[in-house]
Amino acid sequence: MFRLSIAFIAGAFVIVGITLAQPGDHGKSNVKVLSVADVAEKIDGKKAKATTVEVTLKPGQSSAPHRHPGPVFGYVLEGQYDWAINDNPVKTLKAGDTFYEPTNCLHRVSKNSSDKTTARVLAVVLHPADIRDIVIPEKKH
Repeated sequence: MFRLSIAFIAGAFVIVGITLAQPGDHGKSNVKVLSVADVAEKIDGKKAKATTVEVTLKPGQSSAPHRHPGPVFGYVLEGQYDWAINDNPVKTLKAGDTFYEPTNCLHRVSKNSSDKTTARVLAVVLHPADIRDIVIPEKKH
């Protein structure tokens, strides 16, 4: 079980990406689901799944603020990606950088900061198995 957990987490960082970008007011990002898999670990005592997605953002493109029902492990595959959760300052991540988002934190900035090149991010979200939508749009105030 311990080996499985270590292998899964290591694999998540190798495979992973962004924060799942929810298409929003700033243009539609391309989100491709790569896999959905049952995992042995439980979340709050419930059966769990891991969903892996690839998010492609065109130059200057961003997604609307959102949350995820479980932790996210991300890996920038290509380009540069502006990323911020909760009230933390924006970080510009580049190809090869990784990030982590705790369950239900506000992913308030998700943007390709380049005006010339595409950004691609891989993300793995761990979530309860009964959850179908792994992106929860933030309510507008």
